[in-house]
Amino acid sequence: MLSIQGLDQYYGESHTLWDLDLDVPRGACTCVLGRNGVGKTTLMKAIMGEVPIRGGQMHYAGEMDLGRQRMEARSRLGIGYVPQGRQIFPLLSVEENLRTGLAASGLKTIPERIYELFPVLKEMRQRRGGDLSGGQQQQLAIGRALVLEPRLLILDEPGEGIQPNIVAQIGEVIRQLIADDGLTVLLVEQKLPFARKYADYFTILDRGRRVASGDIDALDEAIIKRYLTV
Repeated sequence: MLSIQGLDQYYGESHTLWDLDLDVPRGACTCVLGRNGVGKTTLMKAIMGEVPIRGGQMHYAGEMDLGRQRMEARSRLGIGYVPQGRQIFPLLSVEENLRTGLAASGLKTIPERIYELFPVLKEMRQRRGGDLSGGQQQQLAIGRALVLEPRLLILDEPGEGIQPNIVAQIGEVIRQLIADDGLTVLLVEQKLPFARKYADYFTILDRGRRVASGDIDALDEAIIKRYLTV
């Protein structure tokens, strides 16, 4: 679904992503792991066009060169993005937050599927986003991305600062979307148990470089100790 080759990214003169390759297979969950500050979020922003790239290619859905697409066009191409920190609209209601995704999707109404996946959003659809708990806000952020009916869903640390039962629910929703809808998921995550339970593949970044990747079952203790243990 997404294939990245030789990606280079800079902040000013600081080289943040180095000749990075990443393959995100269709209909599976790929998890990007790494310690803080190694470039995981920068990579997601580069995919979405929020930060410019200096070199490399990003091929999406076959041969499309994603790097040539404007930032605002990428959601229309079927890419849903839930950034770190959720970034919902706190003064808008749950329903209004969800409706912000309708213009890019071409739909006129919020798909009932969103409420099936996250029943709490239907119960609280008239409540302001800022009045929800952290876990409910994360569900809202994911629901808003799913309004686009994406083919690729990017989640940047969806379990950050959220109670364990909601984290588990989000993991189950990821697997359900893959199994039932054929969705492709690219996940940034710090929690190893979550990655091992819900991801199919992993890639580890260290200082802006890819240093390990493979099936999630190949994520052994030697790799964890070398690249993930703080």
